[in-house]
Amino acid sequence: MPLSQTDQKTIDDFYQQCKGLQYTNLGYPVAADFNYQDLDKFWQFSINNCGDWAKESNYRLNTFKFEKEVMAYFCDKFRISFEKSWGYVTNGGTEGNMYGCYLARELFPKGILYFSKETHYSVAKIVRLLRIEHRVINSQPNGEIDYVDLKKQLKLNGQANPIIFANIGTTMHGATDDIAQIQQILTDLNFKREDYYLHADAAFHGMILPFVDQPQPFTFEDGIDSVSVSGHKMLGAPIPCGIVLTKKAYVENISVEVDYIAAVDKTITGSRNGITPLFLWKAIKSSSEEEKELRVKRCLRLADYAVERLQQKGVPAWKNSNSITVVFPTPSEHVWRKYGLASSNKYTHLITSAHVIEHRDLLDQLIDDIALDICETAEVD
Repeated sequence: MPLSQTDQKTIDDFYQQCKGLQYTNLGYPVAADFNYQDLDKFWQFSINNCGDWAKESNYRLNTFKFEKEVMAYFCDKFRISFEKSWGYVTNGGTEGNMYGCYLARELFPKGILYFSKETHYSVAKIVRLLRIEHRVINSQPNGEIDYVDLKKQLKLNGQANPIIFANIGTTMHGATDDIAQIQQILTDLNFKREDYYLHADAAFHGMILPFVDQPQPFTFEDGIDSVSVSGHKMLGAPIPCGIVLTKKAYVENISVEVDYIAAVDKTITGSRNGITPLFLWKAIKSSSEEEKELRVKRCLRLADYAVERLQQKGVPAWKNSNSITVVFPTPSEHVWRKYGLASSNKYTHLITSAHVIEHRDLLDQLIDDIALDICETAEVD
């Protein structure tokens, strides 16, 4: 049955609103340079990736084949053998982070989770849901975890198994915690490698660091036990999604045989939408690794450009290494609302996502508005 004229106008108006806003949310880490129109035909199917993509299921309308290839791709990027790994396509970074914490809790039921004040707000929910004892660690001015405070807190808790939640690109400052330094602290405190668990939240930078010349440590070879990456951020997708990847040995602790789907469930949500594996598969297949690298490096150069332009105009802007998050003092509300900027603790950021490359005029306009607003405010003060 068709919509009424009034309802149809409501939908049409919302469509025009979306078109106008697609490229103007410059404060959020979402790439909008994608086109999945050739996948529209799949919306007519009830695709459900229930359970483990590595096993047959009696629900055959799934995208397991594509999900398997997606996971193999991320295994390569995060340097872990496909045969020794397992992971799946998630609803986004929060689910991936929860999965890593869940595995760690099952491995160390009396373990203590350590995460910095700059960690994504979802972790505060996760520790309540999973009932994990935790400690919040101070952070440095650039957003990295405070290693001195981390060592102090670890000492206070004796030999309780540490579960380390490391940020590979913090939400507000784009900072990456030094995994090597964290592990050295654990070694100095006499923790053996099998005594702790290290999860990496690489929601945004997980698809940046594999393509830079001098990345910070971020892989399984560097010592992580699990990693969460968002698909709608650096890759770009119309629906929030992501992946979580870990060592296969850890997953056996949570696997459940489900007879009526003739499959093993190793996930949090069980039934999962089968559309997002198609998006991620296409995003991976639609460009070469050289083209992905060029795209990332263009974003990084654009971030350097934004910092330089803002500083030239008297705005104390800065960014972390290998980050496309540009930080500066918070402007007036009419500016941050106009461009969809994110603010916290008197600081705001803009993000030079891939679509900004083709909309540089909008970035220049934002820079001019920020500089004018902040300089006028400074004159008044």
